[in-house]
Amino acid sequence: MRFDKGRESNNVEDRRGQGRQGLGGRGRIGIGTIVLALVAMYFGIDPAVVLDTAGPSQPPAAVADRQGAARSPAEDELARFASMVLADTEDTWGALFEGTGRPYQEPRLVLFTGATRSACGLGQAEMGPFYCPADGKVYLDLSFFNDLRDRFRAPGDFAQAYVIAHEVGHHVQNLLGISGKVQDARQRLSEREGNLMSIKLELQADCLAGVWAHHADRSRQVLEVGDVQEALGAAAAIGDDRMQKQARGYAVPDSFTHGTAAQRVHWFQVGLKMGSLRACDTFSVAAR
Repeated sequence: MRFDKGRESNNVEDRRGQGRQGLGGRGRIGIGTIVLALVAMYFGIDPAVVLDTAGPSQPPAAVADRQGAARSPAEDELARFASMVLADTEDTWGALFEGTGRPYQEPRLVLFTGATRSACGLGQAEMGPFYCPADGKVYLDLSFFNDLRDRFRAPGDFAQAYVIAHEVGHHVQNLLGISGKVQDARQRLSEREGNLMSIKLELQADCLAGVWAHHADRSRQVLEVGDVQEALGAAAAIGDDRMQKQARGYAVPDSFTHGTAAQRVHWFQVGLKMGSLRACDTFSVAAR
């Protein structure tokens, strides 16, 4: 990506190294953790990841080692890159919202190590990046980018940018009232129907990430050769079918909450090609 002359965002909250200090007592699950588990379920994350790791106050040895280690230049460069991506989403969505006559409320990006508190409760690195609608913040442990490269085989700076843009897409959905409507609808639906609604929400966030890339490149020429393929590789790598097959050797379609690899690739491409919020109406079309 061409971000050499890009600005950094003023909306980055750097909590790296703070770890689990003050995150609660041993063996107890607080209301904050329960809330985050519900939010995790809403966004298609297994809430057991939150509940199973919320009890002990002491972090695992590997996390403790990371907390005590000095930040590497490579990690600081990743933090700077994430800040620049966030700034570019601010410029893009600010202009798009201005065109609709409404102000864009910029999200904050929280960089953390291992675990941190959010308005939705306890956030864990194991959950991957997530957006908390209660405080309008995107949470990211930069070690996820290593997982993206090594575990999911989706390297590249634009793959990383896609991940951030996807979470910012959830913020856009929250501002537009889409997330709230989906949450209300899911309360009246069966588990399977609720999962389908979650998939549509996630695919729309993928499409909105594509909308950002469309306008960022048209306005600031940020894309280089191979960037789009990096994003498509990341979208495919974190499809429900691929992740379930990687984890247990088979996939259970009725349990999907984010969409298949093919669906995620398709909707990112729609946003990238059309550059329009209207094109991202995943709720009015049959799943592809």
